[in-house]
Amino acid sequence: MSDFVREQNRPLRDETPVGLGFHWPAEWERHAATWLSWPHNRETWPGCLERAEADFVAIVRALHRNEPVHVASGDAALEARARRALAAGGVDPASGQGVFFHSIPTDDAWVRDHGPVFVVRERDGVRETAILDLGFDAWGGKYPPWDRDAAVPAAVARELALRRFVSDGVLEAGAIDGNGAGTVLTTEACLLHANRGGRSREQAERLLADTLGARQVIWLRGGISGDDTDGHVDDVARFVSADTVVTAVPDDAGHPDAAVLRDTERRLRSARDADGKPLRVAALPMPPPQPGPAGSPVPASYANFYLANDVCLLPGFGVAEDARAAALLSELLPEREIVLIDARTLVLGLGAVHCLTQQQPA
Repeated sequence: MSDFVREQNRPLRDETPVGLGFHWPAEWERHAATWLSWPHNRETWPGCLERAEADFVAIVRALHRNEPVHVASGDAALEARARRALAAGGVDPASGQGVFFHSIPTDDAWVRDHGPVFVVRERDGVRETAILDLGFDAWGGKYPPWDRDAAVPAAVARELALRRFVSDGVLEAGAIDGNGAGTVLTTEACLLHANRGGRSREQAERLLADTLGARQVIWLRGGISGDDTDGHVDDVARFVSADTVVTAVPDDAGHPDAAVLRDTERRLRSARDADGKPLRVAALPMPPPQPGPAGSPVPASYANFYLANDVCLLPGFGVAEDARAAALLSELLPEREIVLIDARTLVLGLGAVHCLTQQQPA
């Protein structure tokens, strides 16, 4: 029996989402939509919010040709601002697959972590989607207030009329990556951090098993410099197919993250998936360290890409390594167009493309 997750508005029962037949699809599986939370917090992007909005427009422009885009846009004023920015960037919300606005208030734009995680099950030829509300407290209470962000999964569940399962703890989706077949990547630095509730490794693995269907958890060491999430895995290593992982590896032994990233590569090369098979591991370059405000580091990584229908949105930093990262992902994802999204402003907010998107599976 798990006491981590219970279905909202029902008594606590032995059934978990996985016990009820739900599982977490891989990101590369077909999407019904992508969810975004429109940026508005000037403390996140001080002096550069408008530039960050322009990068959001580029994300929407790349996505809405291939799948609908749903935007948590708060009140009417923020929706009007978003519509103006999209129009200025040549995006017609009614064109392509469409852009849909929802009056869901947020504290910030990091929907990967404050938004819902979607799970699915097949019964009698019908696919049902449900929402995991995994809890959110701004990465261990770092950035109050976060009450509006924490309420986003419930709001999305109401908007879509979907069943919602509610976690008793917190778990950000940027801290996990999965292959859709029972193998999950995460980091010790984040999931076992005292500010995430002080879980033991066994408790964390039970949570991932009950909510996501994890049969094998591959524990990596930690994250990269400038990451205020205590080590999210989506800056470090990502699945691109059921048996293939890309892992960020800097060329320069003097790179500030060389030690932790080399350790990540070593662990992945010795790991096995949920079926006991070794992983294919591909080394993804790292951009040179990017300066943030007052010279502080920011978490710049090509691993923070997003896989959508027929496209891969890859953060770019205006350096030669951009082309190398794009070439590797193009080789591994031949069915997808690699679209470079300028992330030099986005990463000043301490995140990039994957942090700002959340997939809703078909």
